[in-house]
Amino acid sequence: MTTTSTLLTGTAMGLGLIAAVGAQNAYLLQRSIRGDVNMVPIVVFCVVSDALLITLGVAGVGALVEAAPAALEVLRWFGVVFLLGYGAFAAGRALRPGAGLVAGETARAPSLLGALGAIAAFTWLNPHAYLDTVVLLGGLANQQAGDLRWVFAAGAFLAAVLWFPLVGFGGRALRGLFARPGAWRVLDAAIAVMMGVLAVGLIRG
Repeated sequence: MTTTSTLLTGTAMGLGLIAAVGAQNAYLLQRSIRGDVNMVPIVVFCVVSDALLITLGVAGVGALVEAAPAALEVLRWFGVVFLLGYGAFAAGRALRPGAGLVAGETARAPSLLGALGAIAAFTWLNPHAYLDTVVLLGGLANQQAGDLRWVFAAGAFLAAVLWFPLVGFGGRALRGLFARPGAWRVLDAAIAVMMGVLAVGLIRG
């Protein structure tokens, strides 16, 4: 793969995983929609955390692959299964009506430290953060030749740079939209399609 295609693949993969509707994104979007706390440090925390997880994945899995090249093949098929499962869950959510995201007008606004503590818990106490970013993205990055693994990692980091400010600062403008369950279902459907396409790409090698 070329540098540009590797960068774009990393970005697409990063967006596919980071955009999944989970506790971290839901909390970030809720705070953004309500506008009751300074979003700058929260968004920066999310971006830096993602960068650290991506770096750990690329460096750690890279060392494992050098010591045991056969692990690369294991990681590839682990990635296929993980992506298909992830996509299946997203498709299930897309087909199932939900409650939507309610802003919670009567809820008490948190302090900045309280909001940072909450987003830290959603980020670092979530097992999927390690599976998605450290294991899966790290494994995919190390399938790239030579220094292209860091280009892939840069693409995944770019996804965080694009996504977290979008959610953190754009949520208020989307208040009406994301109060509707249908908006989450459309997003989940897009994630399901993306995961399927990426899984097929891994199978083809």
